[in-house]
Amino acid sequence: MEYSFHEESHRVLVVDDEKVIREILSDFLSMEGYVVRTVEDGVEALEALAEGGYNLVITDLKMPRMGGLELLEEINKHAFNVLTVIMTGFGTVETAIEAMKKGAYDYILKPFKVEEVIHIVQRGLEKQRLQQENIQLKESLSIYRMSEALNKTLSIDKILEVIVSTTLKESGADVAALLLQDKNNKQFEVMTRRAKDTQPEGPDQEVLNLVEILEHYRSDRPVIYHGNRANRFFIKVPAGQKPAGFVSVPLKARMEIIGMLNVYSYTKSFKFSEGQRKTLSILADRASSAIDNARLHENLQRTLQQTIQGFARAMEAKDPYTRGHSDRVTLYAAMISKGLGLEPKHHERVCTAALMHDVGKIGIPLDALNKPQKLTREEYEIFKEHPDKGRRILEPIEFLRDIVPAVYHHHEQYDGSGYPLGLKGEDIPLDARILAVADTYDAMTSDRAYRKALSHEIAIAELRRCANTQFDPRIVGVFILEMEKELENRALAEQQENEVEEKKPAESPT
Repeated sequence: MEYSFHEESHRVLVVDDEKVIREILSDFLSMEGYVVRTVEDGVEALEALAEGGYNLVITDLKMPRMGGLELLEEINKHAFNVLTVIMTGFGTVETAIEAMKKGAYDYILKPFKVEEVIHIVQRGLEKQRLQQENIQLKESLSIYRMSEALNKTLSIDKILEVIVSTTLKESGADVAALLLQDKNNKQFEVMTRRAKDTQPEGPDQEVLNLVEILEHYRSDRPVIYHGNRANRFFIKVPAGQKPAGFVSVPLKARMEIIGMLNVYSYTKSFKFSEGQRKTLSILADRASSAIDNARLHENLQRTLQQTIQGFARAMEAKDPYTRGHSDRVTLYAAMISKGLGLEPKHHERVCTAALMHDVGKIGIPLDALNKPQKLTREEYEIFKEHPDKGRRILEPIEFLRDIVPAVYHHHEQYDGSGYPLGLKGEDIPLDARILAVADTYDAMTSDRAYRKALSHEIAIAELRRCANTQFDPRIVGVFILEMEKELENRALAEQQENEVEEKKPAESPT
């Protein structure tokens, strides 16, 4: 039988094959304000525990069908979140030790004093409360730490790494993965996945049933399942694995689902708690805000960058001698960057600097740049101002500050005779040394007001001649090698195109 009191009352399960013991404990514990249920053996106890909601189990050691120690093993196996107290009339030190090793909270000898039992129950439930508060404190601390980390960056890659690493650590899962929806095709793609060392990487990873997950989201059903019920969320699992638990929470921004945060375990009998699911929901909420802010920041950066590039290209478009110059310099700089084996982010920085390297010319009159005669001393000094003008245009823009050294120093010379600061050798930023070669090659091979374009061969010979004086010899060598590869590829492509044309049947005369 069961006595009910307040819905927040602690629930105690009494397991004993003696009816008198069950009734005594039930009556006294009920008078103390606990909700008590009694059953006859371990089998019935497991059925009751499967229904959930119990805080503590008091079980006899010797019972038919399933005794106390066996019940304790099953409680551990199924990860029921309860404290267990063993009682027996045939107690020995050995059985007490064995019970404690298997996870029992305490041990009671029959005949017992009811006051002692109540004291043990009170002490055990207080311990459980403190443990729960400690868990909640750790979860709150984890959320706080993650929020602090997210506030320090607007990089989506770093944001995703922080979220998934925190999720994997705090959930105890085998795998944590964050998916984001592609704005164009509306498909959900795995952006970041982290797994314990025991889990496979590569092609043998799991494939999720996203349709089932999204159906739960749409009907506002929480996604937390265990055992066979978790299988529905997997289309494929790694060989030899079987899902033990699965939790998924949506990432939302502006009332729209933008992604999902998933955790799952293949560890037998592992169970996620509802508290963990709620914690993941809080993490997902923080993640959604951070990702949305980072995307807005990226869009703003892209718009501003495109605006500046637009100004630079508009200036070039007005000048027939420099039209397309920045795009070509970017192409050559990218070739050098590739040849040097620069990291992707460094490569991107070089290309951005190449596109904007002449942005400072916006403030220089075109007639001073395009006169067929030699520039006067005064006009040359005006021309030399464009790297500094470019620096002053870009420096106030925080996300473009990393390209300022390249723009400002791309007219420095390797022997120290350049401008604006007369830097020498390795003191000149690498990006600026790359731009110097790319910029000069395009200037030599393009028509100018004062001369016709030079041939590729003459321009290459001039680069070789000026290596170690005007240019970094290593950059010159890499550029020449990459240009040879490019010209070979063009020649091969042209040859293949001609072969295709030759194989086409001739048109019939009309």
